[in-house]
Amino acid sequence: MKENVKKYFLLLPVALPSLLIAFPAFAEDIEIKRRNTDILSDIPSLSEIELPVTDAELLTQQSAPSEVNPETQPKTEQTPSDDPDITIEAIAEPDNLPQSTPTYVIDQEEIKKQGAATLADILKRMPGFAINDVGHGADIHTGTYYRGASINQSVFLINGRPINNNVNTYHGGTDLNSIPVEAIERVELYSGTASALYGSSAFGGVVNIITKEGYGKPKLSASAEFGSLSLNNQQVSYGGSSANVKYNFSFERFFTDNRYRVPVGAANRDIQGFLSNADTATSTYFGSIGLDLDQKNSLNLDVTKLSSRRGLIYFGFPLQRDRLDHDGLNVGLSWKTRLGNGESSNITTSIGYNQDYFSTYGPTGAFYRTGALDTQQLTARVDHEWKVTSNNKLRWGLDLKNTDLIGDVLSTNPSSIAKNETEDRSLFNTALFAVNTLNIGENFLIDLGLRQSFDSQFGNYLNPSVGLRYVVTPIVAVRGSWAGGQRNPGLDQLYVYDTVHGWEPNPDLRPETGSTWSAGVDVNFSENLIGQFTYFGNSIGDRLGVIAGKWANIGLVDTNGLEAALQLKIAAGWSTFLNYTYTDSQIKTGSEKGLQLGLIPYSVLQSGVGYQNAGWQANLYVTYNSGARRSIFANPGDKPTDFAPSFVNLDLSGRIPLTSNLGLTVYLENLLGDQYERVNRIYSPGFTFRVGLSANF
Repeated sequence: MKENVKKYFLLLPVALPSLLIAFPAFAEDIEIKRRNTDILSDIPSLSEIELPVTDAELLTQQSAPSEVNPETQPKTEQTPSDDPDITIEAIAEPDNLPQSTPTYVIDQEEIKKQGAATLADILKRMPGFAINDVGHGADIHTGTYYRGASINQSVFLINGRPINNNVNTYHGGTDLNSIPVEAIERVELYSGTASALYGSSAFGGVVNIITKEGYGKPKLSASAEFGSLSLNNQQVSYGGSSANVKYNFSFERFFTDNRYRVPVGAANRDIQGFLSNADTATSTYFGSIGLDLDQKNSLNLDVTKLSSRRGLIYFGFPLQRDRLDHDGLNVGLSWKTRLGNGESSNITTSIGYNQDYFSTYGPTGAFYRTGALDTQQLTARVDHEWKVTSNNKLRWGLDLKNTDLIGDVLSTNPSSIAKNETEDRSLFNTALFAVNTLNIGENFLIDLGLRQSFDSQFGNYLNPSVGLRYVVTPIVAVRGSWAGGQRNPGLDQLYVYDTVHGWEPNPDLRPETGSTWSAGVDVNFSENLIGQFTYFGNSIGDRLGVIAGKWANIGLVDTNGLEAALQLKIAAGWSTFLNYTYTDSQIKTGSEKGLQLGLIPYSVLQSGVGYQNAGWQANLYVTYNSGARRSIFANPGDKPTDFAPSFVNLDLSGRIPLTSNLGLTVYLENLLGDQYERVNRIYSPGFTFRVGLSANF
């Protein structure tokens, strides 16, 4: 049966264009720009295709030439379009990235149309992602996977600075709620040789969150939403510029109690039949100030603050009552300068500070336990982009990162008292990186990357990478990449006892090592239909996991998959997208040899159709999930081969203009009303709604 499913979805690249055209209701108005910025290539990227334009067009791209630093180009002030509710802004292009893999981009206007409440909401509709811990009742243990790699096997950045803390226990993974959605300008996905630039642990890829900067006349934006399950969400943003200073400040508050009926056998079902201890409350703050010192130099400071309080519904216990507090702070200062005449050499120097404090606590019968992880990171980076010749671009630099971890363990359980302790550990990591892009003729380029790391815990290691892109015809280009990687165990896995789960640390853990690769084709089917198809894979040895209650290297996992991304412009005012990801992550060693890695679905499809005109918007979203294998801590009687059932979900979002500055927003989620199993005995609530007002002044 599984082989038939694989064969069916491996034929999908042939069927996708016809499917999209035959069923336009299965697409949406979310213009994810796939940017391949090679100026010598004859095949355009999605952002370069001139689709039909109307008054309802939300954004105009004003791209700087790729050899010039976009930061140095003049910024276009916001000016009213024909629709008074819409503004047209200049958006900077992504950094000078390797060309051999696509860069996927989603911008703020598309994020708003989705009604995204978190970064996870934004990412879940982008190519390559399978996100289980998003939406009502989601549990943070069920994972975020990018091309089959876990959240700690991908690199997450804010304005090019790392925000991964590589903490694994006490529910301390990368928090995708740590940045207010209102502060996000766009989100970019990289892969391939881009891993040489940002981190050896990027087996899945790189997610870079670009925050807003103020431009033009000061502008105040605000919104308030209320909905099912006591949901309320307020956002406010104020930004603008004056002379050589630009600024933006944002605040977001979110709450939902997530109390709804769940079926027998569901995780954390109380005696009344409701999901218990699943409430979530977050407050996030963001501020950014930029200063243009002169025509060649600029400074930028950004600060993000998070306060999160939530209950846990970990599916391994009959009724989980533990609570999780997370407080985070991220500060970054960058200095950008043009060297020489400013058209061939640009350098960015940045320093950053990131702190995450996770505290898990709660009663377990007659006993009480708590675990706290306090991680502080200091980072520094020098990044030089240099156009050596007309056919040769070099990007190279230096990364420094110092990590301090304090872990506190306390339990009143007599069997655990001896393990109560405080661990204070630190490590220092230095890395030299370089990616050289060579254009050979007008149709062929090659990316060569190296990242040399020096780690105080795991010594020295070199990770090479290579990529290429060849324009076969004016409408077809092929590409491929390979990169070596290494992800080191976290300090908590090495030294801190996990009193919440009862997991022992292991100071003898080895790093996860392996490689990742991709091969793909970009096709311009017609003026209005663009497609990108990518085969991806990775092989990770010494993968980290838990065996018999202790962290261990559990063996080898091989991943192979298919990623398809299409965008179709049906007619004026209409636009669509379709993203499909097939992921086969097979365990190659141990007791579960031959099985799919737990919690990763084979197939995820995201699609939709949207229409907008004169401030009116309507967007229909479709999600298909094939269901994932249930993981550890399953109910008695469950087998290791059990999968959660597949499901289809429909969401509808819309906007009704009330005045030139005020609009009514509506989000109807799970229109089919099916209370499907999202993953591992965690169920959706069925149909929910959100209604709100948004205003611009």
